[in-house]
Amino acid sequence: MKVLFATYPMAFHTPGGGEIQLLAYEKHLPQHGVRVTLFDLWKPLFLEHDLVHFFSCVGGSVHLCHFVKQLGLPLVVSSSLWVTEETKHLYPCDEIRHQFLLADRVITNSEMEGETLARTLDLPREKFTKVLNGVDDLFFDPVPPDRFRDMFNVTGPFVLNVGNIEPRKNQLALIRAMKQMPELQLVLIGQARDPAYAQACREEAAGGQVKFLGPIAHTDPILRSAYAACEVFCLPSTLETPGLAALEAYAVGAPIAITEVGSTREYFGHASNVEFLDPASVPTIAEAIRTARNNKDRAPARSLDNARNLSWRNITGNLANAYSTLLSGK
Repeated sequence: MKVLFATYPMAFHTPGGGEIQLLAYEKHLPQHGVRVTLFDLWKPLFLEHDLVHFFSCVGGSVHLCHFVKQLGLPLVVSSSLWVTEETKHLYPCDEIRHQFLLADRVITNSEMEGETLARTLDLPREKFTKVLNGVDDLFFDPVPPDRFRDMFNVTGPFVLNVGNIEPRKNQLALIRAMKQMPELQLVLIGQARDPAYAQACREEAAGGQVKFLGPIAHTDPILRSAYAACEVFCLPSTLETPGLAALEAYAVGAPIAITEVGSTREYFGHASNVEFLDPASVPTIAEAIRTARNNKDRAPARSLDNARNLSWRNITGNLANAYSTLLSGK
């Protein structure tokens, strides 16, 4: 089976979880009998493939998807989207619905995501297929926390956030919450996807409590060391499905404070070292961090086993099955 992967043109300018997912699929699908080609604008080769898998529903994505269907090729779309009746006014839902109608399958990261999208966009539930998000095996290999501390001169206890700096990741509220805990530093790792928002974060952070480290490569052992060194990993996003960085922190064994908006409870609802927060409430962000920190010694050994079940090697087998089912017409 040959599958063509495509996404919107700017995706890898500031890569995030969706782009990591795409590359993880490319890496691991061949062991399940799927050959993957990354879309080349100059050599698209559409008709040399059995189907096209498009990642994202960013505005304008519908045009390439429409062209794929004109060619008569099966189309799979990864949504990675959390839209509800209360938030649908914030999204180009007519265009997204059109894109999903074109798709033969929409791949979601959870049952909750599929159910919510089907209901909110008035689409058949059977159009959506769950393939859980995964974690790279390298995050199961421990790296000493001192490597991160020594490299960046981080000496005291700190809260860690990993993600592109943009409104959805909600670092501004996190910075405000951290002011209630002056005994802790805040370390932000990620690119400034939204420069104006990043500048607002820097202005709010004036005073030295916050370190802005910029991006660290996903495969760099220093990132694993950062997860191991932190008191709490905090992801207070306005939504997550469920956040690859949270899965990575979970695999390393860090206590986690994470948004309750999205499909995070489907992944972490059973975990004793995960606290949920309301991203719209600075006090609840602070409280979740405090509680997670107090639970630091409660990180269960089984969290590593649960994370191993979400290894990309396992997850991509489910995606390969989804492709095969689509092509066989079942």
